[in-house]
Amino acid sequence: MALYTYKTSNPAFSRDVWKGYASTSNKMTINGIIVKSFFCLILVASSTWLTWQLIGQGYNTNLFIYGGLTGTVFFSLITAFIHRLARVLVPLYSLALGFFLGGITIYAESKFKGMPMQAIGVTITTFFVMLFLYKSKIVKVAERFRSVLIIAITIISIIYVISWTLHFFNIDTPFTILDSSSYLALGFNIIAAGVVAFTLMLDFDFIERKKNHVPRYMEWVATWGLLVTLIWVYVEALRIVKRIVIS
Repeated sequence: MALYTYKTSNPAFSRDVWKGYASTSNKMTINGIIVKSFFCLILVASSTWLTWQLIGQGYNTNLFIYGGLTGTVFFSLITAFIHRLARVLVPLYSLALGFFLGGITIYAESKFKGMPMQAIGVTITTFFVMLFLYKSKIVKVAERFRSVLIIAITIISIIYVISWTLHFFNIDTPFTILDSSSYLALGFNIIAAGVVAFTLMLDFDFIERKKNHVPRYMEWVATWGLLVTLIWVYVEALRIVKRIVIS
């Protein structure tokens, strides 16, 4: 399979974002991505902690949730098109992400004490389990594996969009059951979390294929891609823990 026709479900690792760099010197490395990923996670943790402090002082939770969400979308869109600015945009994305996560974490903690920490534990465990499965070749990222996973992610995304839209307009259909505390909703969230977890392996495989083929500043773009998947894993973990608590 050609290097630049590789398929992935993560928009940060799409063909259009990564094409046209084969002849560039000063290449992307795995170590560079690891360092940048840890740096960005520190930024996420720092702005999350700051959010907790500010909300504790009486600031509106929704300000951080919607403000952070707007920031992550804005910086993501620019990063996708202007890669050379990624070294600035991805740290800003990380800070905005921390504000968003801080807001939803405080909200979740106020409703279900201890739930966010459980979700964080699940997210960290999932990351290292997927990395182990990938590096040990216990699960091989073959073409069929990629195709099935991409189709599953697409279906899950469509179901979520339909469910959220119907819920917004208070329309009661089988899709709105996914917003309830039913066992069907719990089952769907477990399946979705499993599929999203395995997309981490697609990210690992994509990075492995692209190393030494794209310029070093694309390490920031790769870091952004990993953060996108990790946050989705965290959100799904929150959903599962919530379903289990209220079931």
